[in-house]
Amino acid sequence: MTDPSIRLRGLTKHFGSVHAVDGVDLQIADGEFFAMLGPSGSGKTTVLRMIAGFEAPTAGTIELAGVDVTSRPAYDRDVNTVFQDYALFPHMSVQDNVEYGLRVKKVAKAERQQRATEALERVQMSQYAERRPSQLSGGQRQRVALARALVNRPKVLLLDEPLGALDLKLRRAMQIELKQIQRDVGITFVFVTHDQEEALTLADRIAVFNEGNVEQVATPAELYERPVNPFVAGFVGTSNLLTGATATRLLGTEGTFSIRPEKIHLDPPADAALSRARGIVREVIYLGASNHYVVDIDDHTSLTVERQNLHGTSDQSLRHRGDQVEIGWLPEHVIAL
Repeated sequence: MTDPSIRLRGLTKHFGSVHAVDGVDLQIADGEFFAMLGPSGSGKTTVLRMIAGFEAPTAGTIELAGVDVTSRPAYDRDVNTVFQDYALFPHMSVQDNVEYGLRVKKVAKAERQQRATEALERVQMSQYAERRPSQLSGGQRQRVALARALVNRPKVLLLDEPLGALDLKLRRAMQIELKQIQRDVGITFVFVTHDQEEALTLADRIAVFNEGNVEQVATPAELYERPVNPFVAGFVGTSNLLTGATATRLLGTEGTFSIRPEKIHLDPPADAALSRARGIVREVIYLGASNHYVVDIDDHTSLTVERQNLHGTSDQSLRHRGDQVEIGWLPEHVIAL
């Protein structure tokens, strides 16, 4: 059996009394696109910086391809990092930026130029080789930063929220391109983000971080369909949580449960084999392609119901505020947490 690309054992980082990372264990396979997802301050970026060698762990070990690199400096690890601000040299051309790492390693000029040209072709930026970073768009600078990291042929590429500075449309376009680049080069990508949609779109597997700990590691589908606790259910997508007396009344059993908004039907047919509840529409949130209906089912509980905008207009949807409605769901769509 081959060693994983990255293995973290008991990885811990304390900043004084603050436990930024608290005993994280992770294995990331060779060639995997792995996302570390969590809110600000959850420890994901600190873990990335420790893998890169920019932070020394308080305890624990870091292995790259089976080799313990915990005490090695950043320059002696076969990884490269792409940052949110791209960190390109403004006085250098695109070509010189991409060649820079090879120049530091004293790679011969001819090989350096050839590898830089190939890296720029891979990210579709070869036609901009003579431009300066200031003459490029945000998405183009992102591609150059990727080319500069890939030209060194690292075993692992670390990406610290690299799409965070882009607008929504460009970010989504770059997500598709980033995934394609990862498939083409076949190396391990470790991607830090607080955007759950981005993680679900890009990653083969996702680790959800919370307060320095990993709550769950799973594929995107497993994470969304089978979250292990209320934090994961609430952070990855939108989730309705049922607990206490409301859960007992609606579901017939005690515990904490989750139902996704898209799994709940609004005014379902009377003959549908669904669990049901009645309530009042307190709010309608218009989202373009769909609406979210916030339905109060008792004094303490409301459920969000998602309905696609297949018919009618936004004005017609908004008129449902205050309506008495029935909602229903299939029992198998209720997730016990």
